[in-house]
Amino acid sequence: MAYPLPMYYQPEDTVTRDLEYLQQMYPVEAKKYQKTIAEVVDKLDYDGSMIYDEYPDKWQIYRLTQIIVDKIKEQQEEKPTTMDWDWITEFIQVLLSYEIYKKRHTNRNGILKF
Repeated sequence: MAYPLPMYYQPEDTVTRDLEYLQQMYPVEAKKYQKTIAEVVDKLDYDGSMIYDEYPDKWQIYRLTQIIVDKIKEQQEEKPTTMDWDWITEFIQVLLSYEIYKKRHTNRNGILKF
């Protein structure tokens, strides 16, 4: 076994690449939300962050979702529309989970972080 580490991490790298590829196919509104979510999660990318906890606290994820929803509402104020914010909040929480998954499983070298 000449190259044990790349072979060991290959399936995880494949999963992350697949996830990133599928995220490129998101609808336009989802891409806007994803950009805001990525900015918030990038700020939480440090040692000891709650996104790297073995079992992230559900309340913290909910609170982070609310922070993201508030930012999106601020961005939407310039365009007055009636939106179902309960549905959007749930959608954002799903997108947030995917973004946390990506952060937890990759770093600059493509190797698991935990």
